[in-house]
Amino acid sequence: MISFELSEQQKQIKEMTYWFAVNEIRPIAMKAEKMERVPDDWLDNVNRMGIHLNTSSFSGNGTHKTSAKESKKEREANRMGVLATEEMAWGDPAVTLSLPGAGLGGPPVESSGTPEQKKRFLSIFTKDKPRWGAYALTEPEAGSDASGIRTSAKKVAGGYVLNGQKIFITNGGRASWVVVFATVDASRGRAGQRAFVVEKGTAGFSCTRLAKKMGLRANETAELLLEDCFVPQENLLGGEQVYETRDSKQTGFQVAMKTFDSTRPIVAAMAIGIARAAYEYTLDIVQRDYPKQGRYFQLASEILAEVEQDIAAARLLTWEAAWKADLGLANAKEAAMCKAYSGNMSLDVCSKCLELLGPDGLDGHLVEKLYRDVKVFDIFEGTNQVQHLVIARRQYAPYGIKV
Repeated sequence: MISFELSEQQKQIKEMTYWFAVNEIRPIAMKAEKMERVPDDWLDNVNRMGIHLNTSSFSGNGTHKTSAKESKKEREANRMGVLATEEMAWGDPAVTLSLPGAGLGGPPVESSGTPEQKKRFLSIFTKDKPRWGAYALTEPEAGSDASGIRTSAKKVAGGYVLNGQKIFITNGGRASWVVVFATVDASRGRAGQRAFVVEKGTAGFSCTRLAKKMGLRANETAELLLEDCFVPQENLLGGEQVYETRDSKQTGFQVAMKTFDSTRPIVAAMAIGIARAAYEYTLDIVQRDYPKQGRYFQLASEILAEVEQDIAAARLLTWEAAWKADLGLANAKEAAMCKAYSGNMSLDVCSKCLELLGPDGLDGHLVEKLYRDVKVFDIFEGTNQVQHLVIARRQYAPYGIKV
């Protein structure tokens, strides 16, 4: 049975990241928004503090390592990840996404990489220099339908030659390595897909553009181009052997889907943090300025009560998805539910807060920025339509009905 009482470790990580959000993230948020990047000196300082972003945990070295002691008890990494992410996104979502670390590239390496690959690619996130990992699935003609990717991988002596384009890649331009999804045979659909770790500086691999965006302006979103890019065999995620057996479930598509089960609760937690920031900002103003306004104060109070209720509901959905992941239980439906619900909820909350604030919420104020930031949450990590499809498929699976 799930417990709603946080463990001591979970309380500590929540308190630590809230302190970090208040004292480090929030003070630079608007400056980073205007600069459309996070200052290098701030990133250097944060990295020296040993704070890295990893999408399955928040830790000092950028990756969660299960100790012998921890393996004997219930893991908490995913729950600690969503707790920490909510607090940091409350500080600012764009700055949070810009933190050094493996980021979205971490889960596929952790879950599908060989021991040598895990050591090689995850050990680079240290205090000596800020480094980033990235995750490249989306293409101009394939985003929501991950099975439709067209980036090709041709087998050659010693490795593969990749050709294709990837778009909307978080931290893709500065990443030390990127997990790139490609197909060895498009006619085979999902079965032909593979995941490769492509390292920065590889010939034929380049960042062609950084996107101009409505929201999350401080975070880098890149377009990547692969032109006759040779990737050595040892950079095929998981190694050759896992793809060779007839009954193997290891394909690039499976790696991508497994990654989403881990990262969608994190994205949901970010949306919750954004909603909470808008709610708390608006609540402070309503409590201070509106009590003498009679019916308007009553109406505002009713709206904010509903907002708090919706935030709490989204948080519980997200905690369930993270809890199941920690127990090693299938959580694809729960991950899709919390991601879809939290994104819609947060956009609705920011909209209601803007309406309550009127002119006080516009023209460079916090809530106006949060409204722009949260709009993408119904798109990235799979659109809400895709989340509903994931949920529907698992609803009807017991009845033998395919959706």
